[in-house]
This record gives sequence, structure tokens and C-alpha cells, in this order.
Amino acid sequence: MKSMVQGVWLSLLAALFAPVVLAQAKPVVAVIEFKNDSGAAWWRGGVGWELSGMLSNELAATGDFRVLERTKLEAVMSEQDLAMSGRVDPSTGAKFGKLVGAQYLVAGTVTAYEENTASTGGGLSFGGVSLGGKKSEAYLAIDLRVIDSSTGEIAFVRTVEGRSKGGGVNLGLYRGGFGGSLDNEKNTPVGKSIRAALVEASDYLTCVMVQKTSGCKAFDAKVSKRRNSSRGALELD
Repeated sequence: MKSMVQGVWLSLLAALFAPVVLAQAKPVVAVIEFKNDSGAAWWRGGVGWELSGMLSNELAATGDFRVLERTKLEAVMSEQDLAMSGRVDPSTGAKFGKLVGAQYLVAGTVTAYEENTASTGGGLSFGGVSLGGKKSEAYLAIDLRVIDSSTGEIAFVRTVEGRSKGGGVNLGLYRGGFGGSLDNEKNTPVGKSIRAALVEASDYLTCVMVQKTSGCKAFDAKVSKRRNSSRGALELD
């Protein structure tokens, strides 16, 4: 009888604490300020943190991650910069991984941006339907690095791409929003390619960090295709 009662209590405790265990299993991530190596004309002060916030929103909306607030990250970065400046005792300076409390730091660098505008005719409009005019397409590439905050090692790395074609985005649902320096770009080829790249980034991080399924091979296939295309464009001696 005693063993039966103990078994019931154990079952109840397991049921009570199961949600807590599941919640703790979610990766704790912080998306740090994006960098720009593309020379894109639309990049200006503040855009790096705006892209960080947009990807943070996208990851939080999946429900698969615990995401740290952007404002907290900015404060941490300021503390870290102060510690590295030599104006404080190194032994008491902010240590990024410990202060943030994130298991993983997600870093993004915009490495390529291209935009092409082509004429498609005279730009006539009849009955609310436009014919011809100009058509713009944009391409954006982001190098993602997921860093283990406890070891400093790169856990995952991937180049994700976003393209805008015609009137829409060629990748799934974007859950975030535009504001700040990028507010005027939300309906432009720039904004559309950004949204597409952030959806791709979110899908990739969910796949490799949460689902860990064979479906992640689709991203490997995309990288292989991109590398082969790049290799084919090179002239080797």
C-alpha cells in the first residue's frame, strides 16, 4: 500500500513539474547588434540594433526560445565596452556571457546586398490595374553565428538569404515590424529582402537548436547550391 501511495505521489509530482522542465529546455538566446560588411546604402546608425530586435521578435514569436530583451543587451554591451576601455578594474568589469545569462549569443553580419531595377513597359494604369512601369528585385545575405556563451565556441554557423520579387516576399510568414531607421523601408525591396532573410534565419535556428531533425538538411542543400553557384562564377587558373 505504501509503495502504491508513493507511486501516486511521484506521478503527481512529475505531472506538476513537467511544464517547468519543458520551459527550462528552451534555449536561452540573446541576439546581439548586427554588423554590416555589404556597403549597402540603406545602412545607417541604429540599424544594427534594429535588425537585432527584429530577429529577437521573430524568435520569441515561435515560442521555441527564451529571448533576452534588446534594452538589456544594449546596457550589457555598454558595460562590456567600459570594461574593455581600461577605465575599470578588469576583475570587476562586465563579463558578457555571465551578465546576460544567455546560453547562446546570436550574431549576424550583412555580407551582401544587391538591388536591380528594370523597366517593364510604359507604366499604364486602367481600372485600377497597373501595367508596365518598373520592377525592382533585391537580394540580401546574412552570415549567422551562434556562440556558446560559456565556452566562446561557435556552435552553429550559416549564411541565410532573402530575396524580394515583384510585389512580395518569397519566404514564409514574418511576424515582426519595422521602425526607427528602417521604418521607410518596410514596403521597399530592401524591407522585403530583410523580412525574407529574417524568416529564413528564424527557421534555421529553430531547426538546429530546437527540433534537431533531419529536416535541417534542407538548409545544407541551400548552402551547397549557393557555394556551387559562387564557385561557378570564379575564374580559376
